[in-house]
Amino acid sequence: MAPGIAHDIALEISPKPGDTIDNLSTPRPIIDEDRLAANIARVQSYMDEHGLNFRPHIKTHKIPALARAQLAAGAKGINCQKITEAEVFADAGFEDILITFNILATEKLVRLSALNDRISGLKVVADSTVTVDGLSGWFATRKPLTVLVECDTGGARCGVQSPAEAAKLGKDIAGKPGLVFGGLMTYPKPDSAAATQEFLSDAVRLLKADGIECPIVSNGGTPSLFDAHLVTAATEHRAGTYIYNDRSMVRAGHCREEDCAMHILATVVSRPTEDRAVIDAGSKALTSDLLGFADYGQVVGYPDAVIKGLSEEHGVIDLSNCTGPRPEIGDKIRIIPNHTCVVSNLFDQMVFHRDGVVTRIEEIAARGLVW
Repeated sequence: MAPGIAHDIALEISPKPGDTIDNLSTPRPIIDEDRLAANIARVQSYMDEHGLNFRPHIKTHKIPALARAQLAAGAKGINCQKITEAEVFADAGFEDILITFNILATEKLVRLSALNDRISGLKVVADSTVTVDGLSGWFATRKPLTVLVECDTGGARCGVQSPAEAAKLGKDIAGKPGLVFGGLMTYPKPDSAAATQEFLSDAVRLLKADGIECPIVSNGGTPSLFDAHLVTAATEHRAGTYIYNDRSMVRAGHCREEDCAMHILATVVSRPTEDRAVIDAGSKALTSDLLGFADYGQVVGYPDAVIKGLSEEHGVIDLSNCTGPRPEIGDKIRIIPNHTCVVSNLFDQMVFHRDGVVTRIEEIAARGLVW
């Protein structure tokens, strides 16, 4: 096919404001504008009520327009996971950016120092002297970089293992050329507010005993979102998934199905048997993340349908438990994904709608930027 013809066809199937959702080419993620706005307002209201700064994690959506909406609602700064994500948001005018990942290797430090020169509020984390020494060695002759100590308060991922280690590493950072000690950061396991509070408060106390102030104490995670007020040592909370919500958040009791702003729109392309439907959304659209579920998403309107298997382009739905009408060939269905954040990294665009009518299309600006 000639390139010009392919381009024209692409334009014809690209969504436009005013289109109806039912006429969109699939598979495609779609975002309900009203649910999106309600999710932003709900969480910001909670943070304001409890006097916590809120720092949204943009890895969920990777879209500058949505981060602007989060800041307009009252959020303070943003959280990125990788340097390349932060670069995109710096390009879009964001200044207060926390990167919550250990950054190592010269090629990354080159990019990090260039980013630090461009914006006023860059911060990173570290959980070892190896990372701290690498940062100091690079930034000693450059604009100083703010560094927080990452603490493992029970999440069992990265982080120093005790308040004493946190205080020791914080003191090390404070004494290193090119570095400014910024505080503490953690991503705790769910339902662990008491343990998180004890760890962070002890670490702050030990730092103060050494004459070191702790300007930021950053707690995090959508799973811990509505326990944030119980961690009184924290000055801010970070969360990402809440803006869209997903099936795992419904299961955790953080939201209802009707609070899920993201659906994957898919088409039934085959009904090989009475009890089997095949859709055009596979692992490249729904992700293979299970997050503890036995299947790959919730089919809206068909609560007993089970998405039991994914290949790259196909999803297989078991309809054997459905007692009412079943989706037929050509029907479009909506699916609440298990995990919204990964879906954002699978597509170039996100389509937004209100009452089934397309309102806007946003490029997923930081899509694929994972280092």
